[in-house]
Amino acid sequence: MELSVYKIDGSESGKKVVLDEQIFGIEPNDHAIYLDVIQYLANQRQGTAKTKDRSEVAYSTKKLGRQKGGGGARHGSMKANIFVGGGRVFGPKPRDYRTKLNKKLKQFARFSALSYKAKENNIVFVEPFSMEAPKTKELLGILSALKAGNRKVLVVLPENSNNVYLSSRNLPEVKVITVDEINTYAIMNSNTLVMVDGVQDILASRVK
Repeated sequence: MELSVYKIDGSESGKKVVLDEQIFGIEPNDHAIYLDVIQYLANQRQGTAKTKDRSEVAYSTKKLGRQKGGGGARHGSMKANIFVGGGRVFGPKPRDYRTKLNKKLKQFARFSALSYKAKENNIVFVEPFSMEAPKTKELLGILSALKAGNRKVLVVLPENSNNVYLSSRNLPEVKVITVDEINTYAIMNSNTLVMVDGVQDILASRVK
């Protein structure tokens, strides 16, 4: 597949990029994408949810009444879960939600996601650019000129650019990442992929 490279003003630069078929032209595998997205989301979880059980709440352990003859249920202390302020039964405990996937499977999932975007013609290439200072309005102007849309735009840079990142931080529908940070979830969660020229070469160099 061959795509035009645009300038930041939206005009064509005259340069064309040929997308690697091993990355942008494979038959997407939905299950691989599913596994990688599930792993990514699971790894974002803190796993710090915690409640106190009856051994941890601050109450006296004094028996409330005699064992028999009280006319009601027998109770050992106010720590029982049926009382207000008592311990919780089967509450959440701190745990690690992280899972593992093979590197080849994760790469296959990323390439499947990129192939989906290529088939849907939702990839835009732009010439390398820089910003002298963080300007949200300027970044919006660039994305508008590229006709990238205004919802869920993923900008992929070949290397970190602090000013471009800071310009996007106040835009909930725009996410800026480097090629090292690209992942299946970010690709699938975007409507349009804006790639700076050179990113495709870095991806191609990492094909194993």
